[in-house]
Amino acid sequence: MLNIAAACLVITALLAYLNHRFVGMPTTIGVMATALVFSLALVGLDALGMAYGLRQYEESLLRSIDFSDVLMQGMLSFLLFAGALHVDLSELRAHRWAVGALAVFGTLLSTLAVAYGMWFVLPLVGLDLPLMYCLLFGALISPTDPIAVMGILKSAGAPKSLELVIAGESLFNDGVGVVIFTLLLGMLASGVTPTPGQALELLLHEAGGGLLFGLALGYLSFLMLKSVDNYHVEVLLTLAAVTGGYALANKLHVSGPLAMVVAGLIIGNHGRALAMSETTRRNLDLFWELIDEILNAMLFVLIGMEILLVAFSGHVLVAALVAVVVTLSARLLTVGLPVGLLRRAVKLPRGSWKVLTWGGLRGGISVALALSLPAGPERSTVVALTYGVVVFSILAQGLSIGYVVRKAIARS
Repeated sequence: MLNIAAACLVITALLAYLNHRFVGMPTTIGVMATALVFSLALVGLDALGMAYGLRQYEESLLRSIDFSDVLMQGMLSFLLFAGALHVDLSELRAHRWAVGALAVFGTLLSTLAVAYGMWFVLPLVGLDLPLMYCLLFGALISPTDPIAVMGILKSAGAPKSLELVIAGESLFNDGVGVVIFTLLLGMLASGVTPTPGQALELLLHEAGGGLLFGLALGYLSFLMLKSVDNYHVEVLLTLAAVTGGYALANKLHVSGPLAMVVAGLIIGNHGRALAMSETTRRNLDLFWELIDEILNAMLFVLIGMEILLVAFSGHVLVAALVAVVVTLSARLLTVGLPVGLLRRAVKLPRGSWKVLTWGGLRGGISVALALSLPAGPERSTVVALTYGVVVFSILAQGLSIGYVVRKAIARS
């Protein structure tokens, strides 16, 4: 385990250096693009007999890492907590209905739109994917990834209200998406379709339980932080809340991601204002900012390297391009169109629908969920489609979101 962690850190550090020194892209995009180019170069050199075992070493390293487990049971809790820590709850409250509707109904409708769109289109490009796997693909690709969104939004220059809605939606909709995915995966494994009542019960237990658990965890942490004035102890308490809280949420079968978001919001707002000295705030922010930056970089490096393990063919490449179009169309119909029609009600500037549509970035969570599917040809197809959408999302949408923000808002 130590050797794997060391290799990942060394590779991430070297790629971050190369990006900062020579490429100049935002860190998350730059390290992923560099890792992607490096991996593709190894494939080419290996075909020419000039890779000198490097491709085999990279593949061996990747196979020794359970990407789904590393992200969903490791990195995700830290990244979600760090992201929520800096969201202003008083400002987010003004957009709570828009965020809630997009996170719950937008994710559910997008899942159905993507699933039936792919089920209809895939046979036209020579692929046959069962409806259940199309639904699973819709569930894992519909939530926007808070890690990708919040990392890239920092430099996009969006109006504060719009940034809050996008960030808030991305923080909450991944928990909803994971619940929908878990429900569908259970149906696939058991072959039994739950009743609407059973499905609603699972949603309330997982999502509602996660929100309540996060509320309790956040306020317990707040009370403990308020009772001491030592930044070493207070940073340690937040670290314990994240690691122990996420593990306990999993034991209770409630949504760990949603719990981390709520706990982060409470500590980042009430805790920061009422329980911390200026010294503690400064050191806590620095600690979680470093955690966020380091884990983000490592995650996007792994995404770039994973291409070596993805099975692509001519049909699958075409299908991946189709998946990009279907996913963006579903985002437009389920998020962009409602926001465009109800812009005044949700208090967003004109042109926001364009930013919300194009800014719906997908990332590591989608890849991790795809890799958690049971082995088989359908899994290989879903993984390839997911990877294609994620790479396009981060490289094409991530690099151009600043331009889209400036154009859309300037014309409003």
